[in-house]
Amino acid sequence: MRPLAKLLSLLALLLLATAPAQASVANAPGANLEVSLVTYGPGEVYWERFGHDAIELRDTVSGEAVNFNYGVFDFNEKNFFLNFARGRMHYLMDAESAVDEEGYYAQVGRSVTRQRLALTPEQAAALRDFLFWNLRPENAGYNYDYYADNCTTRVRDALDKALGGILKARLSAQTGGMSYRQQTDRLMSAQPWLMLVLDLGLGPYADQPMNAWSESFLPQELQNHLRGIHVADGHGGTQPLVQDERLLSPNRLSVPPAQAPDLRLPLGATGLVFAALLAITARRARLVHALLATLYLVVAGLVGLLLLALWTLTSHHSAWHNANLLLFSPLAFLLLRAVWRARRGLAPSRFANTMLILQLAAALVAVLLHLLPGTVQQNQPWILFALPVWLAIAWSLRRAAPAG
Repeated sequence: MRPLAKLLSLLALLLLATAPAQASVANAPGANLEVSLVTYGPGEVYWERFGHDAIELRDTVSGEAVNFNYGVFDFNEKNFFLNFARGRMHYLMDAESAVDEEGYYAQVGRSVTRQRLALTPEQAAALRDFLFWNLRPENAGYNYDYYADNCTTRVRDALDKALGGILKARLSAQTGGMSYRQQTDRLMSAQPWLMLVLDLGLGPYADQPMNAWSESFLPQELQNHLRGIHVADGHGGTQPLVQDERLLSPNRLSVPPAQAPDLRLPLGATGLVFAALLAITARRARLVHALLATLYLVVAGLVGLLLLALWTLTSHHSAWHNANLLLFSPLAFLLLRAVWRARRGLAPSRFANTMLILQLAAALVAVLLHLLPGTVQQNQPWILFALPVWLAIAWSLRRAAPAG
């Protein structure tokens, strides 16, 4: 995906749609159209980590080739970052010369792979007509969703529409290999801090079982799944949908791992170390203990507020119903005074005791949720991190001398 100026994009779309001399695919008969899926490997910037793709239409007579993609956004759009925070992201469809677009990705070191597809002349013409209709300014925009409606699902759906629904029918019957969470962690693992933030913010939606259709929200997965699709050959038999696949430009950037990292050990170990520090300093360095506990409680409270805001105030549905709210809660703010009272040897107040019991009960519920049937949020790493810390804080508060 590349951020482009919206005005320039729309002008380019109009030129392509109204200037047959420059875009002969607009008027070519279906028999002259060659349809390909072009897949670009992941980039280095965080919004490029998921990769990108486009539909290439080539007029085999004139040689004119145009790429259609759904990945245009504009940082300069009014209230862009506010809309992003609220989950209301506006994206555009775009089209440009295949040579220019593919050349850009090759120049920055991202792989470029072209799969020529076996569409009939009627299907190719129908796809071309749909794409040019979609290019019109009144149709080019859409509300972006990371998983359900992104630049790749739009490409997938356009191909499926042209093929009469065969892609959805076949891919929906195949199981997927990973969940949204696993794919996100895998692709963002090169930036660990961002990977952890995203994993912490994803709710149970990200852990639902996926089939090959939903898993094709990723360009690489769509590319892989198309290899196994067969379509009618017009003579009573079948043929591979992918007629030819060529690597136009190799990848020169770091490759994402094949599997998502297992966060249970690093986060669990971090939680145990932090809990041990709290326990040791509670006996020997009460000021250090108070500072460490305060740091954790403030961070936990802020994280809880953020998770609550994502659930109640935004359209980021993948962050709704987040069970990590049971581990990182605004209740943490209410224990700050008790931590500093404990430094002076004073036991927590009845109110603080109640809040502490509520927080421990919430953490227990987070554990017990994993005993329920159905889709359960896979937040074991965060349980392993937070539970020892909460137990250490509870122990240090309860060991304080009784109030005089």
